[in-house]
Amino acid sequence: MKFQFVCFLSILVNFSCSDSPRPTKPVQNKTENKYPAEKPPSNFLDTLTINFPAAVFYSPDSLQLENIKSISNARMFDGSMHEYYYLMRNARSVIKRYFPQLKIIEPKNVRYLLFIGADKEKNVIDLNSKNDAYGLLVFDKKKSPQLLDMANIESELGFYFSK
Repeated sequence: MKFQFVCFLSILVNFSCSDSPRPTKPVQNKTENKYPAEKPPSNFLDTLTINFPAAVFYSPDSLQLENIKSISNARMFDGSMHEYYYLMRNARSVIKRYFPQLKIIEPKNVRYLLFIGADKEKNVIDLNSKNDAYGLLVFDKKKSPQLLDMANIESELGFYFSK
């Protein structure tokens, strides 16, 4: 009886430890989650001059947006546009409530932003150098303009204006 049990156990262990082929998962196409590593360049060369305290919400021009959409996965693109919309809406609300002295600007069809400070110092920002399609720059004439993280807008504004 012991012999039969040991034989049965050894056969069971032998079959359970064999390296049988396992079904493999289908390889996912890596372009499925693709979002552009760099945004396409602007189609304009115009400059907007800003010489007053401002919150500048920049966004891609229509052709640039179409280029981003064409090289992006549809779900990733739609999700990003949804996120940008709500981040910008919230940031506008916070600025209007806590920093009403800032003029909100939404430049269209420009590539360069020229900021002129109180001491006549000039800062030029090329929006092609900003990899995010949408963003927020703040300027108070006393300091250089700064790109803010819209997800942390309350803290970011406090840090910029308290320095």
